[in-house]
Amino acid sequence: MEHVELAAGDLLLRPWRDADAPAVRDALRDPAIAQWNPQGGGPVDDEAALLWVRRRADWSAGDHASMAVTAATGGDLLGSVSLHHIHHGDASIGYWTVPAARGRGVAVRAVGRLTDWAFADLRLHRVELCHAVANSASCRVADRAGYLAEGTLRESYQYGDGRRHDEHLHARLATDR
Repeated sequence: MEHVELAAGDLLLRPWRDADAPAVRDALRDPAIAQWNPQGGGPVDDEAALLWVRRRADWSAGDHASMAVTAATGGDLLGSVSLHHIHHGDASIGYWTVPAARGRGVAVRAVGRLTDWAFADLRLHRVELCHAVANSASCRVADRAGYLAEGTLRESYQYGDGRRHDEHLHARLATDR
């Protein structure tokens, strides 16, 4: 899979770069990101952040496409959006935003843009979005990005607090309006 850059209004979704590692380190230390996007393996230091960036920048296996969400002007890191588990026309999507970007629709626009690209360019049919039931902000992102609620997965994922949480399952189909 070839790297791409995707514009979304005042946002740019682009491949990860080694230079992003310090901003990623700081982001992954944010309590909300650490809770809902656990990295495992202890605190995120410079080395762990660089490895995180490099793993996400390597699309060679064709099973994921991970992008930095940045300001189109200035290039500040605002978040992350990724397709993962790409297989047989299906994928899952995940995202986070830095504290300064929250409440501005950044996640909704990034999720919407990457989903549109997945349907048009990767020819995916279904993209799923799961989030902890307790993560109401993520539920709003899913709804606003056009992901329909499909149900609740009981104790389906272990989050940053070490507990298994129920998750809401949302999805979009290429045939959805």
